[in-house]
Amino acid sequence: MKLKTLAGAAVGAAALMLGMGPQGQIGFSQAYAQETVRPEVGKHLKDAAALIKAGKHKEALAKLRDAEAVGGRTPAENNAIEGTRFSAAMGANDPDSMARAFEVIKGRLGAPQQLQYMEAIAGTYLRANNAPKALEWANKYFAAGGASATMKTVQQQAQFKSGDMTAVLKDTLAEVQAEEKAGKVPSQDKLNLLLYAAQKKNDGATEALATEKLLNYYPRKELWAQILGGLPQKKGFSPRFGLDVYRLKLVTGNMKTADDYMEMAQLAAQAGFPAEGKTVVEQGLAANILGQGAEGARHKRLLDLMVKKIAEGKAGYAEAEKAANDSKSGDELIKLGLAQVFAGDKAGGLKLVDAGIAKGNFKRADDARYYQGLALFTAGDSAKAQQAWRGVKGTDGSGELARLWTIHARSKK
Repeated sequence: MKLKTLAGAAVGAAALMLGMGPQGQIGFSQAYAQETVRPEVGKHLKDAAALIKAGKHKEALAKLRDAEAVGGRTPAENNAIEGTRFSAAMGANDPDSMARAFEVIKGRLGAPQQLQYMEAIAGTYLRANNAPKALEWANKYFAAGGASATMKTVQQQAQFKSGDMTAVLKDTLAEVQAEEKAGKVPSQDKLNLLLYAAQKKNDGATEALATEKLLNYYPRKELWAQILGGLPQKKGFSPRFGLDVYRLKLVTGNMKTADDYMEMAQLAAQAGFPAEGKTVVEQGLAANILGQGAEGARHKRLLDLMVKKIAEGKAGYAEAEKAANDSKSGDELIKLGLAQVFAGDKAGGLKLVDAGIAKGNFKRADDARYYQGLALFTAGDSAKAQQAWRGVKGTDGSGELARLWTIHARSKK
């Protein structure tokens, strides 16, 4: 019998399959055109091909043992057997058999065909949950000159499943940067992978980058909730920013429970921002989260408390302003100015903030710049707020909060 051309596809990758050709010839591949297979071998290959076509891949693998039992096989017959084995093994999710078959027949394949076979082997190993082998074959594929985007995904998934976060981080970051340089938007899955790898490697800079890109390209309330929920637990994040986490939750729609509103309002009042606390309680009441059930009366009493504290603040304002002006540090002026902005006096509040920035001598310079940005944003000057936040480099939470506020501000344009 003579071998003729027949290309088939299986499991999303190119593979070779056997089938009947003209005059009863068995088709396999251009690589074996005009090579002779004896009838006593060919009949078993024909049966195996029929089983593959019927989806009985394990039975086809078993049938090939009959072909292998024929004595005195020629190289052409061995090649035909292994080519058939490759196709049957792919359908049977048996990547080890695929790999062994490929090693026999690869010398008769052109470079493009070899890449297709390697792609099929890597993908089947990945589906078989053998990540190290999938990665090995994916790396072989790229070393041989392959450039398939699908194989890049296989490689990254294999790296991920193998726990090789260093490689995942490096490769995924390079892909993201290349796509952005080409004017493309990286996929959400790719950015999520970058974020996860950065977290596993404790790479704070790349984690911040991935977070920023996810929120820039795919701003979802659920993503904000995930990021803000984990923020207080991050290494080095200072507890003094508890109120600031709530502030971001509020503006991103992630205040879920009555306790959220109550806790934020009380923290605001304790920090010297009762007007902000009053606004929080009012929003909770408007959302029908506060003011309901057995705790409803308590919620309304909290609103009354905020009103009382606002009145006390107004009565003591002159004294507070004098103390802030007399202070050697500009911190108190910034705090008083922010409180005024929350109370609705935007111009007067920003004037105090500017005076505080000019005075300097801060306890924490990054905090001062961060709150300057918050005052500006709350007052409606998003551009100047972002400019202030760009100068915040603190590693104890202020820098990350400034970046998150900047992302939120951009999304509101």
